[in-house]
Amino acid sequence: MAADYATLKKGGFMRQKQKDYFSLRLAVTGGQVDTEQLAAVTEVANRFGKGYIHLTSRQGIEIPFIHLEDIDRVKEALAEGGARPGVCGPRVRTITACQGSAVCPNGCIETEELARELDKRYFGKDLPHKFKFGVTGCQNNCLKAEENDLGIKGGVRVVWKADACISCGVCTKVCRENALTADEEGISIDRSRCNFCGRCALACPTDAWDTNPGYLLSFGGLFGNRISKGEAIVPFVEDKETLFRICDAALAFFDEHAKPGERFRYTIERVGRERLEAVILEAYHASKQDTRDIPE
Repeated sequence: MAADYATLKKGGFMRQKQKDYFSLRLAVTGGQVDTEQLAAVTEVANRFGKGYIHLTSRQGIEIPFIHLEDIDRVKEALAEGGARPGVCGPRVRTITACQGSAVCPNGCIETEELARELDKRYFGKDLPHKFKFGVTGCQNNCLKAEENDLGIKGGVRVVWKADACISCGVCTKVCRENALTADEEGISIDRSRCNFCGRCALACPTDAWDTNPGYLLSFGGLFGNRISKGEAIVPFVEDKETLFRICDAALAFFDEHAKPGERFRYTIERVGRERLEAVILEAYHASKQDTRDIPE
């Protein structure tokens, strides 16, 4: 029976140059793989491949040289170790993430938890072309959020607490955006300069800052034959419900307006940025409207 290459590719099996051989892309969420999964991957690579794996630029694992005849046995062996094939082709790809606040002292948000939620909500969703999410925990931007079709960057909104401040001046020194000013009346914040990095709060020796974590979003990143940096549309997003509503809106816009084989960036340019902005801003403001509509 002839191989159904389209179905195999959808299930993570990519054709190699060598006849009837495939490189299997595994599903990895947020860059995390547990040891049981690693053991299964090692077994499959040794038993069915050539004893090595390839680590992709998007935190993925690929096992080359899987023969067509072994595909079903490979799936079974992986499943026994809790590993699963990924996806290729026109759909939502692997959700990438840095380690975030669970591990990194600079992290503003829990990136791994968010990556798992995004994975559950969107991974493998069929679309006109591939769509990539990337989650990075802070302004250090280790994961390069703006490279993605939809980039999510962690940040914190800070509020100065006068009663805890000892006027040491550390916060004004560490602020790279010159958003803080100290005088005899205390600390003032230029919100137009603040980039939500939270360095002031991290450096403060007396915990004189309240912090509210949230998300900075970018749309239309593209790093392939053409390079385009993802751009902001909405202000700082302070809750996950609004974040997911915006993600839903972006994917719906892409699904409705994109031509087959057209990346999100090209769809935005062809259809018009203003039309995407209208959709995204509507999703952003929906929570505020919902709140106004709730009777007291």
